[in-house]
Amino acid sequence: MKIHEYQGKELFRKYKVPVPRGILIHDKSEAAAAAREIGTTPVVVKAQIHAGGRGKGGGVKLAKSPEEAEQHAGKIIGMTLVTHQTGPEGRLVKKVLIEEGMDIVRELYLSLILDRETSQVMIMASEAGGMEIEEVAEATPEKIIIERIDPVIGVKPYLARKIAFALNLEGEVFKQAIPFIINLYQCFVKEDLSMLEINPLVVTGDNRLLALDAKIDIDDNALGRHPDLQEMRDLDEEDPNEIEASKYRLNYIQLDGNIGCMVNGAGLAMATMDIVKHSGGEPANFLDVGGGANEEMIENAFRILLSDNKVKAIFINIFGGILRCDILAAGVVAAARKLSVKVPVVIRMEGTNMEEGHRILNESDINFIVGNGMKDAAKKVVQAIK
Repeated sequence: MKIHEYQGKELFRKYKVPVPRGILIHDKSEAAAAAREIGTTPVVVKAQIHAGGRGKGGGVKLAKSPEEAEQHAGKIIGMTLVTHQTGPEGRLVKKVLIEEGMDIVRELYLSLILDRETSQVMIMASEAGGMEIEEVAEATPEKIIIERIDPVIGVKPYLARKIAFALNLEGEVFKQAIPFIINLYQCFVKEDLSMLEINPLVVTGDNRLLALDAKIDIDDNALGRHPDLQEMRDLDEEDPNEIEASKYRLNYIQLDGNIGCMVNGAGLAMATMDIVKHSGGEPANFLDVGGGANEEMIENAFRILLSDNKVKAIFINIFGGILRCDILAAGVVAAARKLSVKVPVVIRMEGTNMEEGHRILNESDINFIVGNGMKDAAKKVVQAIK
């Protein structure tokens, strides 16, 4: 689950990680009062959407007066902000953060992510703050500092000092960096985050170290332990089909293709998308119905797939184990009848009660296309569209 910058900074304050003063507003009429309450000039007006690159898209503006802050807020609130992370459709901005401006001396980069290879938290830091870390990695990889954290030991002062030295911090700022890094790690672990990025981390003219940005992803599987974090979920920033799928315990991610995929098991779902691409098609989604799917879940999965106007055919790829093939077939037939499915449906299923599943499909009054294995089914779904 992604959260907004202002929400990430609330988490930082909880763990005593310094951030600029800021006030969230939803209407331009609140901007001037917010700027006066902050009490410094200039202030920064920052669009709040779940995407990076806001400044390049016109979503971050510097205001030298409360009146100018109101002007900028009026232009940003209600705009469709397009960045490299939103795609060409962009995101509608419904709120902005009015934040104190900083006298910035240096811009740094700092992030914590899960390293899947070592099953450890990895700290990445760089003196090349303000740039996309991918660009830094490609152009000047030597500027990236990486430290992997032993979960038993955590981040001790010696390791925080090592990172601060590598960032060439000195004097008072160096001293601030030690608790800054330690507290940031505590935030990452205790709040069950999967990604935390500060870009830029800034050194100010009055020798302060501040998180000028906060990009945070929270592990969905841990939200049951954090009801306060669940309240931060912004449904306006999520795809409607993904929201609907989560209500029925379906794992769904919308993509840009035209072949709707319904699969049981994340690994098989990934393989299905690969073989669709290999066969010349484009998957419209990732949809894992899970091993315990029933007729109701299959119907809801069908409905979600069909709600995507780009879907021109459906590929059902099931390996019957916990989800038996006859249960799947009965659910597919019932859903297809109830929803009056008009697009071609290609089914490949193998495993438990496979023969009974095929009998149910063959005896139905719906013209399903049955694939003989994944490769054959993938070719047939692509041909069905053509």
